[in-house]
Amino acid sequence: MPHDLDPRQTARIHPLLANRFSPRRFDPSGTVDDHALHLLLEAARWTPSAGNSQPWGFLPVRPGEPDHARVLPHLAPSSTRWAKDAGLLVVALTRRYVDDTDLVYSEFADYDLGQAVAHLSIQAQAMGLSTHQFRAFDLEALTGELRPRPGWAIVSMVAVGRAAEEPPALRERRSTADLRTAPWAAPTA
Repeated sequence: MPHDLDPRQTARIHPLLANRFSPRRFDPSGTVDDHALHLLLEAARWTPSAGNSQPWGFLPVRPGEPDHARVLPHLAPSSTRWAKDAGLLVVALTRRYVDDTDLVYSEFADYDLGQAVAHLSIQAQAMGLSTHQFRAFDLEALTGELRPRPGWAIVSMVAVGRAAEEPPALRERRSTADLRTAPWAAPTA
């Protein structure tokens, strides 16, 4: 089966990476306190970025906080089922432009934001928390609700909390050979 993980290779990557999964259920009693939130944001803060531009921003919201009530109604029903129980929702933004101009702040902004979210996710894993990155929300409505500063754009969200399920026994992934060949055009004869 070409998509199965080779357990010998998986055992060689760091356990934080090998054991990471995106839960579809969170334990609603699994809160994310101020200290944990600070560590997650600190991990994101230390992410490398093009020209040290650090073009990412986050709006962290927890159940019971006013901004949580502003974010939750804009989730798609498919993500509301599980994201509402996470101890923390993080709205991830990128700074694409300088204020309200067409001047590009960083052409690598989305890439750098992705790295920052990855750092946050691995830090969460190290703390015994799980993350589920998602884009199943009404982007236009959420942008209208939160009104980010000019030049900034909402890209995605991350649910963080205690998983209420075990990782799947078998996790199917593309092979490393596929990673090297899939983006390239087929060779010509």
